Amino acid sequence: MGRSRRTIPEELLLLALDPTTGTTAQPQSLDLGLAGAQLVELALAGRIAPDGDRIAVVLPRPTGDPTLDSALELLRRRGSPVRAVHWIGGPRLGLRQTYLTHLERCGMVHAVAGQMCGVLPTTRYQATDTAISREIRARLDSAIRTGVPPDPRTAALAALAHAVGLGKHLYPGNEGRSSRSRLRDLIRHDPMGGLVAHAVMDVQNGVAAQPRRAPAAGPGRQPGPRAAAEPAAGVPAQPSRRGSMARVGAR
Repeated sequence: MGRSRRTIPEELLLLALDPTTGTTAQPQSLDLGLAGAQLVELALAGRIAPDGDRIAVVLPRPTGDPTLDSALELLRRRGSPVRAVHWIGGPRLGLRQTYLTHLERCGMVHAVAGQMCGVLPTTRYQATDTAISREIRARLDSAIRTGVPPDPRTAALAALAHAVGLGKHLYPGNEGRSSRSRLRDLIRHDPMGGLVAHAVMDVQNGVAAQPRRAPAAGPGRQPGPRAAAEPAAGVPAQPSRRGSMARVGAR
């Protein structure tokens, strides 16, 4: 994958970045959205494909993007299709900060050090070229305004923006209600984007955490051994460290 095109995780993060405050809107759900955006980008690159509500690796060849390739390798190691909701709900150790650092390295944002309450160090991020963010936003606006089916990348971006709650950030207030509704409707224009967006919303609603109900033992049958809990998809079994996401600089 060449670097002439911005990836969907990068675009989603730039959409969420407030140009005035230097913080990201919807930080907790944005972490989930970035994990989902990686899946969409890998699908567009032909590396993975949907298999029902699961994600299957169809071409394990690296894309050339280190962050995407790390996700692809984790998916490959599973050896079988992974439920999208489990992958997205798995531990995300600093994924948002990884992308902020990447955008800074590419010159699209720059870090601004500061303090909270005059004591706690903070880092905010300002876009170095607001034209990029305006171009991304214009694509969404055009799809919403014209009703013309957008290209798959824009459709997937719209689906993820809705899923993580950026609609009220991009189109605030009562005057933005119809735009938020149309943003939600764009989810139907990209099957992979729709699958991932619904998985993001399911994780936020706690669907991923609901245990599967074991079948009842029939007469004369002994209950089978208790199934082990399935680890978060694409992530090696490890203690949850969600608290680490709360320490991401752009808040």
